[in-house]
Amino acid sequence: MSQRRPHGRPSVGRRRSRTVRALLAGGLVAGLLTATAAPAVADPVNPSDGQIDQAAAGVQAASAEVGRLSGLVASAQADLEKMGVQAEAAGQAYEAAQHALEQAQLAADQTAAELRAADAAVAASQARIAGFSHDSYINGGSLTSTAALLDSSGPGELIQRAATLRWVAANQLDVLGQLQSAQMQQATAAAAASTARDRQAAAEANAASAKQAADGQLAAQQSAYTQVAAQKASYDQQLQAAQIQLLQLQGARNAYQQWVAQKQAEEAAAAAAAATAAQRAADGAATARAGGGSGYALPAAGVTSSCFGARWGVSHLGMDIAASIGTPIYAVSAGTIKRAGAATGFGLAVYLLGDDGAVSVYGHVNRYFVQAGQRVAAGQEIAEVGNRGNSTGPHLHFEIHPDGEMYAGAVNPAPWLRARGVDISGC
Repeated sequence: MSQRRPHGRPSVGRRRSRTVRALLAGGLVAGLLTATAAPAVADPVNPSDGQIDQAAAGVQAASAEVGRLSGLVASAQADLEKMGVQAEAAGQAYEAAQHALEQAQLAADQTAAELRAADAAVAASQARIAGFSHDSYINGGSLTSTAALLDSSGPGELIQRAATLRWVAANQLDVLGQLQSAQMQQATAAAAASTARDRQAAAEANAASAKQAADGQLAAQQSAYTQVAAQKASYDQQLQAAQIQLLQLQGARNAYQQWVAQKQAEEAAAAAAAATAAQRAADGAATARAGGGSGYALPAAGVTSSCFGARWGVSHLGMDIAASIGTPIYAVSAGTIKRAGAATGFGLAVYLLGDDGAVSVYGHVNRYFVQAGQRVAAGQEIAEVGNRGNSTGPHLHFEIHPDGEMYAGAVNPAPWLRARGVDISGC
């Protein structure tokens, strides 16, 4: 759901404390070696013990404040992730309510069409009977059946009128009665459909209200997190300044150079590690695009940052894979794109119906490269990792719905992928 501090690494305060101790020790050793090797151009300044103790106390105070703020940042980060999951769940509930309202509207429209057809049938029957009623009116108004027959001008007209009376009595009146009964049934069904539609509209309104509240809480927590993170950044700078001052009081120019060299070495090592990780990701992507030999592929290369399950009173319906914006997202299986574009909570999302009947969902994407109705192969790039919608850091939100439902039936994606030969860790 959000970016996390990498596990297994010491905190900033502990790393800096070890660095300071190493630099101080290195500076003293370097100073002794320099003094032994060659006379200095000028005697170095020898600060008093009080000056060094005061500088060390400043470092200790700044370190304590950084440690305190680190705890606040961690707490704010956890609350931010909680609000993000709840906002995401509210968005998905709103999406499902909209879908149910659309289905109820379709049912109401269909019932209305059937009602119009019944009305037309009744009108047609009434028109057919009207012809005979008109003839009766022209011939004297309300003639009885017997009078109508006796009023015939001859045998031919007598036979014709008798046939007409039999047809009306035996067919038209029964048909008219059946159609009127059908019309009443359709009117009842129309009322029921309208009631269902109104009920779904109310549910949609409630879901929209819940989504708006969740979005507001997420925004407020984002502001709180930003504020405490800014305070920590300020004290990080103060701590760094205090450490540098302490190093200067030790006269550790050589130690400072050693520190710079160490920093450069760490950056070089990090760059080398990043290059190695990038190469591994490229190799993994190539394997994914080939389908891995199993017909299924890893959805994205990255670090699993959040797993499937209940979170803070709501269900996190997928797993999150943290990666930088622009990281490729691949189709986990061959199938047909059912939906690609704006999605509440996700910002942008892609829904893929696999040939195996399972729907896979890819949320918070930055861009997508497919459209509804398009066929894709397992391992084909369909989008890229983003930070859209209710997201607190770049990542892919990935869901699996094995029963083929678009908005329901989600299961834990990790064991589902492993069962299909796709190796994924973290959940």
